[in-house]
Amino acid sequence: MNTILLSFVPLLFSSLVSSGFLEYDQNVILPQDWTQAGRVDPSEQLELTFALKQQNVDLLEETLRRVSDPDSPQYGKHLSLQEVSSLVRPSALTQKVVHRWLQTHGISNCRTVHTQDFLQCSTTAEVAEALLPGSRFHRYVRNGHSIVRSSSPYSVHNEVHQHLDFVGGLHRVPPREKDANRKGPRSKAGAHLGVTPAVLRTRYNLTATDVGSAENNSQAVAQFLEQYYHPADLAEFMQMFGGTFQHRSEVDRVVGTQGGGKAGLEASLDVEYIMSTGANISTWVFTNPGRHETQEPFLQWMVLLSNMSDLPWVHTISYGDDEDSLSAAYMTRINTEFMKAGVRGLSLLFASGDSGAGCRHLGKENTFRPSFPASSPYVTTVGGTSFKNPFKVTYEVTDYISGGGFSNVFKMPEYQVSAVEGYLKSVKATLPPQSYFNTSGRAYPDMAALSDNYWVVSNRVPIPWVSGTSASTPVVGGMLSLINGQRLSRGLPALGFLNPRLYKLKGPGLFDVTEGCHLGCLDEKVQGQGFCAAPSWDPVTGWGTPNYPALLAALLSQ
Repeated sequence: MNTILLSFVPLLFSSLVSSGFLEYDQNVILPQDWTQAGRVDPSEQLELTFALKQQNVDLLEETLRRVSDPDSPQYGKHLSLQEVSSLVRPSALTQKVVHRWLQTHGISNCRTVHTQDFLQCSTTAEVAEALLPGSRFHRYVRNGHSIVRSSSPYSVHNEVHQHLDFVGGLHRVPPREKDANRKGPRSKAGAHLGVTPAVLRTRYNLTATDVGSAENNSQAVAQFLEQYYHPADLAEFMQMFGGTFQHRSEVDRVVGTQGGGKAGLEASLDVEYIMSTGANISTWVFTNPGRHETQEPFLQWMVLLSNMSDLPWVHTISYGDDEDSLSAAYMTRINTEFMKAGVRGLSLLFASGDSGAGCRHLGKENTFRPSFPASSPYVTTVGGTSFKNPFKVTYEVTDYISGGGFSNVFKMPEYQVSAVEGYLKSVKATLPPQSYFNTSGRAYPDMAALSDNYWVVSNRVPIPWVSGTSASTPVVGGMLSLINGQRLSRGLPALGFLNPRLYKLKGPGLFDVTEGCHLGCLDEKVQGQGFCAAPSWDPVTGWGTPNYPALLAALLSQ
């Protein structure tokens, strides 16, 4: 990240100038498990991230459509970081106005990124509160971790309002550390051995020869919430479970700083299983140790993507938050960051969540509660399944925790309209009441994989019964990495943003999941049930789970 020293200019922004809110709908009430520990000292250093307005966002979206649509002449003609930067770089006026605004408040310690659409600046709490009228910074504590956030909404002077999307480091807090679910065995009738790399390879028809070989191929997982993997756990896991296929036992690159504490079950799970299905492929781990209390770890990762020209082709992320807890301005800008990644040929896979359709309680009326980024139209979202017979490698049914539903913020993208309308029509008689969900919103997930009863090695201990879509997501990611390797070795471009192609496939290469429902609101109208699986696409398992050789053949066709 480049450092900018902002020189002094005459005062152009009066503290009396009126101001407006950038994120008027951002929820500023912290969850009850965070305890306020008092106001921060006025001299305490904070780090703020300024998201500058970008140019040509509509053109960026159209470019993404063209390079991702297999029927387009531009399919696979991905852009370089330099080309993306030239397309979206904020205007000279935007950069000038924002820089001068910061200068007049004495803020000079700032860093930018290659695309010049983010500024990260260090300043004191006193200056930050003067810069952002309405903000009041407090320290909050949870489970030994502390963050600094504003207890009230912030605003910005009207002169800069039109030049910024949002300011990071004031509101959003890390979701509760869920550390992958532990469901326990489903039956006392026998000892289920659980899901291992061998079980996954059997179910999804991966042979011992289905391993990576392309030198220019790589994959990545991103970790937040102070989750770390331990190299010794990965080595032991591969020694226990990787005996039937060629694999790597070490991560090639860690971006960020690994913490010194215990390994997280979530991080261990992600790394061990992307390297099991995406075997023998160079793997990176993006990690955020939470070194600065005002950082938003997910936003930090997005900023990194805007500043690195050499990145893995596939990224899997087991992270999400309720749509209604985030501002529309923030989510819209994050969507633009996803588009920037997609036009570069990167595939971003997000877990669909582990709360089924979710539930938001609104007095006497309840609604389902979609999750973001799972609900983004510009990522591939992965749901979860379990074996019909938990003791055998059989066909799959819905895992009741599998997240899915319809966005309340983003409209349904064109690529999925036909599939979703087909589902809504075919199951019309058994759908939840329409007051619970938005039939015109982006529907998710897009596909799924097993998410139940995994074996994981964490802190040198083999742990059974680990479950969640944080398991299914790296499993799918690893298989897409294998397919990328086959494409790259044939001179074809990387898959990039998969959804337009996935929805045109309409199922070939995937095992259709047609049984089971997931969780919803526990009330009289839906009685704890959300949506149910059905033939073809559904908002519980998407198009289904991978049949690797068939999916490989379908995705090698161009």
